[in-house]
Amino acid sequence: MKKVLVVILAFVLVLSCAVVFTACGDKDEEFKVGVIHIGDPADGSGYTYAHDMGIQEMQKELGLKDSQIVRKNSVDDQDNAASRKAMEECVAEGCDIIFATSFNYMNVCEELSAKYPDVIFSHGTGYKANETNFNNYFGRIYQARYISGVISGLNMTQGANAGYVSAFTTELAETCSGINSFALGVQSVNPTATVYTKSLSSWFNPTNEKAFAEALLGAPYNCEVIAQHCDTANPMVAAKAAGMKGIGYNSDMSKTDAGDAVLTSVVWDWGVYYKVATKAAKDGTWADFMKDNQYYYGSYNNGMCQIIKDNLSDKDAAYVAAVEAKYADDSWDVFSGKVLSFDYDAATKTCTATDTNSPLLKNDDTATGVIDDSVIKGSMNYLIKGVVKVA
Repeated sequence: MKKVLVVILAFVLVLSCAVVFTACGDKDEEFKVGVIHIGDPADGSGYTYAHDMGIQEMQKELGLKDSQIVRKNSVDDQDNAASRKAMEECVAEGCDIIFATSFNYMNVCEELSAKYPDVIFSHGTGYKANETNFNNYFGRIYQARYISGVISGLNMTQGANAGYVSAFTTELAETCSGINSFALGVQSVNPTATVYTKSLSSWFNPTNEKAFAEALLGAPYNCEVIAQHCDTANPMVAAKAAGMKGIGYNSDMSKTDAGDAVLTSVVWDWGVYYKVATKAAKDGTWADFMKDNQYYYGSYNNGMCQIIKDNLSDKDAAYVAAVEAKYADDSWDVFSGKVLSFDYDAATKTCTATDTNSPLLKNDDTATGVIDDSVIKGSMNYLIKGVVKVA
């Protein structure tokens, strides 16, 4: 009888454990991530592709199934109705956290975060958040843009022009800080260079991305290098067609049709954020995560913002290493109120950077000195000396 009782108890114990493990498994598999993309990852390069690479990186690390990732592609961020529909669909499909990857999704995220308090809305590139289920994430991409400016300046004729095709210019601090940091990098090694910038007035306009680059490459600007803050590789393709060089953005654009015309690309590793944010949502530790990450701001040092180094010359690589060393010890930043001077040793192919007091100047010659993060992210609405906005 005792043996029978032991067998029965053992069976009950095994059955209970199986039920517990099955329940936990079901719970893990019920967790879902929604992603709202302005473009299509299938494009193979650019902004949406870079975000989706980060999502895939997160999915792999956390062991999520394909069925646990809900993507809404090619959602126009200037169409609030379309944005709302895509996010509502993610909610209806059981998403626990929704990543909205483009600036103009911001207000819809704010609206729906109030409507669905149990769903996390994590918005990229904007500036709004609440204290519970709606946060903002971005990074110090201007740090990588500065380095790309240094590389551009080294590969231009002294006193020549660089072009910059941007989604916007002084309307938004995100684009304006990028233009200014790129120009500061160019000027650090090519002090009489001029940077001409032309605004698309849109985050995504493949036709004009190419046409505006062609305009800057032609007379009267005759730019020798084209940089960009826009989604596709079209400005790089235009640079190649003109026999000039380019600075790609979002992903490695040397892997596109632009090929070796791309000196480097300023790139994002969005996975740095997606991994920690999704883990917090999945593990139920989001409230603690929000205490420090209501406004997440990644950097060059934590790997969120980088450049591609594969095709750099020895000299270019030495200058890059000199700037990276300044970032690494937190002794200098682009908008710290100081500028870098470089000492390159051709024999050893090494470079050192020294920072000196030299206030950043607006185009009206007003010294601004140290620039706070809140200005870099939210209210930088001026171009520095040596930058010219083209109509």
